[in-house]
Amino acid sequence: MDELRVFTGNAHPALAQATVEYLGIPLGKCEVFKFSNDNIFVRVLENVRQRDIFVVQPICFPVNQNLVELLIMIDAFKRASAGRITAVIPYYGYSRTDKKDQPRVPITARLVADLLTVAGASRVLTVDLHAPQIQGFFNIPVDELTALYLLSDYFKGKQLDDLVVVATDIGISKRARDLAARLHAPLAIIEKRRRGNNDTTEMLNVIGDVENKTAVTVDDEIDTASSLVGAVAALKEQGARQVYACCTHPVFSGQAIQRIASCPVKEVVVTDTIPVTGEKKLDKVTVLPMAPLLGEAIHRIHTGLSIGAMFE
Repeated sequence: MDELRVFTGNAHPALAQATVEYLGIPLGKCEVFKFSNDNIFVRVLENVRQRDIFVVQPICFPVNQNLVELLIMIDAFKRASAGRITAVIPYYGYSRTDKKDQPRVPITARLVADLLTVAGASRVLTVDLHAPQIQGFFNIPVDELTALYLLSDYFKGKQLDDLVVVATDIGISKRARDLAARLHAPLAIIEKRRRGNNDTTEMLNVIGDVENKTAVTVDDEIDTASSLVGAVAALKEQGARQVYACCTHPVFSGQAIQRIASCPVKEVVVTDTIPVTGEKKLDKVTVLPMAPLLGEAIHRIHTGLSIGAMFE
């Protein structure tokens, strides 16, 4: 472990600190700040020549600043002759722009993959990508972890009766089915339609039996929470007794916190791939720690052990 170094930008230093505490090593020393002209500057404050470097930086709000910080940090380590550079990206920003679903639009998730590769990343470690094809956008190894087991263990511990797992749309149904299997619960799916690019959705139908059951909705992220509010309303209308929600990435943008606070959802269970601070700390929002999972994955990558074996 002497050759292992973990560094962080400004996106989520608390997660990086918790990760190195799991590994039993100190956090790497570097400066990452902006000059008065808004240019980002990075300086590595220790020798990293031929070391195994891991840079922890989710691409979360402010998205563009955190992305550019990550790219510049990778470039700094490459020019400092690091042996291998792994970009640890718990939340992969721009992942929802993963295909051309409208005329004359970009595939930004692919562009970000190209930027990371050109900057000098040797591999990527991430958590619950919005779309599995994003792994194929890279020409370097990508290890994708999942929070499924954290979430399922949490709900197992609550010992809820008459449970039904609900996919918030058809695209997330496979992940919801996996959670349902671990909880030994049936699966329901909410059919919805998105209205243009304005982050609003129209709930269409609940497929499956939720009457007099405790529903747990599943999604990869909660952004503005408009889909969550609509899902909870649809489930209540179909007779669900109470509704819990879970996701991996708590983006919580715009009016999300106000919507969750006023929504009849019993509890929203998320992970800390993105910082949950300030007003986002609602009593009904439970945050599960990702550091042990990330730390174990970093240890396995560094020592050449299997990542897949973590989930067997």
